[in-house]
Amino acid sequence: MSSGQSELQGMNTWTVPWLAPEPGELSSQEAPDYDADPADIAAFRRDGVVFLKGAFADWVEPLRRGLERNLADPQAFAFPCESTAEGEAGRFFDSYCNWPRISEYRDYVARSCAAAMAGRFMGASRAQLFHEHAFVKEPGTQRATPWHQDLPYYCVDGSQTVSIYVSLDAAPAEVAVAFAAGSHRWGKLFYPRVFLDGADFNTEDPGLAPVPDIAANPAEYDLRAWDLEPGDTILFDFRTLHGTGDGEVRQRRRAFSTRWLGDDVRYCERPGETSPPYPDIGLKPGDPMREDWFPVLWRRMETDGDKP
Repeated sequence: MSSGQSELQGMNTWTVPWLAPEPGELSSQEAPDYDADPADIAAFRRDGVVFLKGAFADWVEPLRRGLERNLADPQAFAFPCESTAEGEAGRFFDSYCNWPRISEYRDYVARSCAAAMAGRFMGASRAQLFHEHAFVKEPGTQRATPWHQDLPYYCVDGSQTVSIYVSLDAAPAEVAVAFAAGSHRWGKLFYPRVFLDGADFNTEDPGLAPVPDIAANPAEYDLRAWDLEPGDTILFDFRTLHGTGDGEVRQRRRAFSTRWLGDDVRYCERPGETSPPYPDIGLKPGDPMREDWFPVLWRRMETDGDKP
């Protein structure tokens, strides 16, 4: 993709190259380890989602600063997306693949315990950064985040995956992200959906099915949502269904997610566009993801023994 592109192609608004010029090396030596509670790991693997109170409280202010620059000049960064219609109240904004360009994002992925946390919850020998994703819903927004899984959007497949979602503002459970516990174990993948209107895409993929209407039948699912404070963190499997209702957001709701890959994750090709798109990745289906684009930021030490 070339600098200055602004053409909308499916899910992705092309602006600047997602890889900044000479982003430099990120070292797995910079990040601290994470002492995971075995009970939390067991809950994550059973339910596909787990809540960790205040896990990244120290990173709230730096991530807010980075996100404000992202918001102030969206076209200067990769893949800005507006998911509120013209004339609609509020604002639902997201942007991704900006860790090489926004120093606070880069510091978080390199120097926080997120990589170690990801590796330990995935049960992997290493944690490889896929991308980051920042979100904002401004006061007055009533645009639901459609129920979806992350995995069908992506050019990867595998079972060792985790998204680490950090809340940057307080949010009551009724407008926070909700999760269908156990849906990562259904053995099903569902059509990805456009956030603006909830429309399915990549429907030509025979391995995908329509997302069930969870909002219309909430009693049929084990739904989990939490009242969130800044720094509260939710870990979830790429296959776990999640979404929000369309209740009015009464105070600003910002969040920052990082997506992580474990040992068994491999490149795959999907019939349609992926989000993020990697058209020049140069991989064949079944190849491991390239480490120059997707750095490995944590490796399990031989001295770990039976440590989760």
